[in-house]
This record gives sequence, structure tokens and C-alpha cells, in this order.
Amino acid sequence: MGSIVNGTNGVSRRQRKYWQDATVYQIYPASFKDSNGDGMGDLQGIISKLDYIKELGVDVIWVCPMYDSPQVDMGYDISDYESVYPPYGTVHDMEELIEGTHKRGMKIILDLVINHTSDQHAWFKESRSSKESEKRDWYIWRPAKYDADGNRRPPNNWRSEFGGSAWEWDEGSQEYYLHLFEPQQPDLNFENEEARKAIYASAIEFWLERGVDGFRVDTVNMYSKHQEFVDAPIKDETSFFQKAADFYCNGPYMHDYLSEIYAILEKYDAFTVGELPHTPDPAHILRYVSAEAKQLNMVFQFDVVNVGLGPRYKYDSKPYNWALPEFKKALSGTQILIDDNDGWTTAFLENHDQARSITRFVTDKPEFRVQAGKMLAIMLSAFSGTLYLYQGQEIGMVNIPKDWPIEEYKDIDALKYYKFVSERTNGNQAELDAALESLNYFGRDNARTPMQWDDSPHGGFTSGKKPWMRVNDSFHEINVAQQQKDKDSTLAFWKKMLKLRKEYNDVFIHGNYKVHDMESPSTYIFTKSHNGQQVLVLLNFTEKEQEYSVPSEVDGKLELLVSSADSTEGPLKPYEGRLYLVS
Repeated sequence: MGSIVNGTNGVSRRQRKYWQDATVYQIYPASFKDSNGDGMGDLQGIISKLDYIKELGVDVIWVCPMYDSPQVDMGYDISDYESVYPPYGTVHDMEELIEGTHKRGMKIILDLVINHTSDQHAWFKESRSSKESEKRDWYIWRPAKYDADGNRRPPNNWRSEFGGSAWEWDEGSQEYYLHLFEPQQPDLNFENEEARKAIYASAIEFWLERGVDGFRVDTVNMYSKHQEFVDAPIKDETSFFQKAADFYCNGPYMHDYLSEIYAILEKYDAFTVGELPHTPDPAHILRYVSAEAKQLNMVFQFDVVNVGLGPRYKYDSKPYNWALPEFKKALSGTQILIDDNDGWTTAFLENHDQARSITRFVTDKPEFRVQAGKMLAIMLSAFSGTLYLYQGQEIGMVNIPKDWPIEEYKDIDALKYYKFVSERTNGNQAELDAALESLNYFGRDNARTPMQWDDSPHGGFTSGKKPWMRVNDSFHEINVAQQQKDKDSTLAFWKKMLKLRKEYNDVFIHGNYKVHDMESPSTYIFTKSHNGQQVLVLLNFTEKEQEYSVPSEVDGKLELLVSSADSTEGPLKPYEGRLYLVS
């Protein structure tokens, strides 16, 4: 049984579970560590670094898709839930990883990707074989429409998450199938009960039986589509295909399906964190994360990662196209979500789909990079919710260099956008340069370059001649080996902050949050309060010193717990963060 967290000063009332106080470390298998010199990260590479992860102060590891896959979308196109992608290893390697994680007192969760499969999955091959196939209805098929001139058209105008039509014509069976992502990622039909049971058995129970402790649930609100499949309203006059998230997210049976999944997970005491896009309403989010509702344990809200993105196309934007108040409001939404209720939240800035936080939200200029990274560590560590760190974040990895050409990029989403811009502008070089600048700032490839272990060739990621993706040129200055020897490094600071987070877990993790300078373009000042205990957090998001005022409701002596610049008083130094205990 968990202990009760008593509500005071707006703090929610809930049963405390181990995963609430946990720090979760996310691993992207292809880029973490190559154990055999083939240039690709693998499971044995992860196993070899479990002691390193444990020493960080981490409680849970999250392994991105390691299932068998054609790798069209880096493993999020799964061809067999019960097998491992051969370059990564085997099911036996996974069992060894699970055992090794548990032996070190940590838990392990996997990615659960069940909105869609690969088009190479046996289920889809059978489904597309004939309209009379027993598995035809396991996926979403619809007949073509025809315009006045007799030209074939898809069933509606929905745009896929990666651009273009969300429907693909299947010549063999003469119908369209739905794919909210790539054409090689056909959507499963959750309306079919037989399909759902097979999904649960193959993707969930198979791994729970092998000791997995939970799942990060991919695109968790897309399983239930509005079955009318009506056209989305036209908001982009330049394209036939339109954003349609309102028609395929948070559908009518979404919560019924999650209740079924929860019932399975509950038997194993497994926990979940859901990826929840296109859901800005806090009341709706609470329907997913309320403990009483028994849906999900927590979710990743997209407000923070959407900061600065383009309104029509996410990459149709410019670097630093946002102001600090917008960032604070997005972060605050994740914190006040759990006031006076039984829900739970997450604290994160990075993952495999996002750019590096130092580059995106502060600065990677050499003279400020380390201090800025430490400031973000203070901010995240003081937030309520389960804390998620992405590999390399603990050493302050940054975005890929601006001079890398498009040929170095691997992400299908990025490459499709660059191609889209090229076709839309007839190859206009200025437009292509702007697209590359945006991808360099926002793109997913920034998080997917190999982990930087030392300053040897390829950053110590592989002993082979060529890694699957180029290692960021910064590995000479930013790497694990160097920082392990430096008590003032970003790595050392993260270890210190995770230790403090455990020591003051009541107020850091479960405390009531209040921001005191929401409209300031330069500083971010907030307090956390819990049962009479209070901390004050001061953050400077600029290259200049900043004066600040202690909020009037902070009444007591300020005891400095930590500073990212070793300051104790006076103006905040550039990109400095301070955390005070109020006594």
C-alpha cells in the first residue's frame, strides 16, 4: 500500500506510489551503446551501462521500441511484438536486461505501440490479402470516393501526422486503409474485439510475463476514431489534406479501451505513462490520469514541446520563436494539473521526438552551455510529478551542428518536410535553408545522435568504422568520461539534484506549485509548498545578470540548497538557477 499524501495549500490528495517519486531514464537503443562494432546500438550495450545508469540516481529505465521492425519509423512500425529487432539482439537479451535492471534495484518499462503496426506484420499481410480475410476488419479499410471527373479520391481529407494523406490505396484489395503516420504504419481497428484481445496478449501480456514493470504508451488517445470519417474543416487553403486530430483523438470509446488495458496491467502492478497529443484541456487530461478513473497513471502533455512550433506545419517556424512567459505557462499547466485531485503528472523537457533542451530552451553557446544546463536541472528537479530524463541530457548534450547538410538527417518526418518544402517552392534555396534551420532547431534527429561516452573516435559509442548515424561533433567537449572526472560537470550536478530530489521528495515532488513572475521575459520564479515546508526557485533565462524580488508570501529565512553558479546572494548571474529552503 502507498502512503496518503495529505492535501494542504492546494496539494492533491492521493495514494503515493513508488513510480511517483521515481526518476525515469529513457534509452533509445539504436543510439545508446554498440557492443559488437556493427555501428548500431544494442541490448548488450544497454546491459553494459546499467551500473552507470544506477549511479545517476535513476529508479526506472524506459527502453524505446526494440521489437522486430522494418525500421521505417525507427521501430515504431512493429512487425512482431514478441520478437526483437535482430541488430539489437534477442528475446533472451531482453530477459537478461530485465533481470539485470531488477538486480540493481531498478524497474524497466517498454514502449507500447498499438495504435498501428508495420505493414509487414502478419496480421496486416493477412488483412490486405482479401476483402474476405478473417482479419480484414482488424485494420481500418474504406472504399474510394470519386470526384465529378471520375478521379479516385481517399475516403476523406485527413492529413497524416507526417504530412500527406492519412489513407493509402491498396491495389490488391481495391480499398484504402488508414494510417495516421506513415503508409507503412496501418492503424489497427480497436472496434474489433478479437483484434483488441490479440493486441493485448501479444504486445502487453507477453512482456509483463517476462517481468516488465510497465509501459510508455505511444499515441495513447488515437485508438478510437469517430467512425463517420467526415472531412476535416479546411484551415489550410494551400492543401487538400487538413489537420484532423479532433476526429481521431479522444474518440467515443477511448476510455473503454484504456479500462480494458488497465485491468490487465493492474494484475501485474505495472504502471503507465501515456503520450497524449492534441489534448490541451486540463479537465480532459484528468479523465486519463485520475486514479479513480483507472485509465493511465500519468501522461506527457504536449504544451511544452509545442512551444514555438508553426501553426499549420510544426517545422514552419523559426528558432527561438517564443517568449519566456509562453514557456512558463506551458510548464505551469503540468504542475497545477494535480492540484486538489487524485491525478498525477510528469516533468520532462527531452525525449526521442524532441530537440535537446539546452539548445531549444536556453543556449548552447560555449560560455553559457554548462551553466544553462544546470539551471534546467534545478528547474526540472523541483517540479512535481515523475521525472523523465533522456539519454545524454545528464551530460548536457546539444543539438547537431548548424552546418550539417540534410544528407546527415535520418528522421523520416524531417526528410518528408524538407521534400515538401522543396516541391512547394520549386527548390527555392532560401526556403530550403529556412527549412533546414528549423529542423536543426526543432528536429527529432537532434535527440537521436549516438550517446557521447568519451572523446575517442565516434565518441566511444562504437568500435566500428561507421555508426548508423553521425556522432555530434561536440563529443570532444561533451562526453561521459570527461565529466565523471569533473566535480563541477553537468553530470555531477544532475547526480546532486537527483539526490536532493529524493531527500526533499515531499516538497519537490508532491508540493503545491505557484509561479510568481508569469509575465517576466527574463526570470522564472516559483515556490513549492507541502505541509508547512517551502522551497523557492529562482531561474535566470538570459545572458545578463537579473535582479529579482523575493515573493511577499515567502516568509522565513532563506537557506541556499543549491546554485548552478555557486552564488549565494545578489543578482542572478547569466543562466543561473538557485534553490532555497525557506525556514
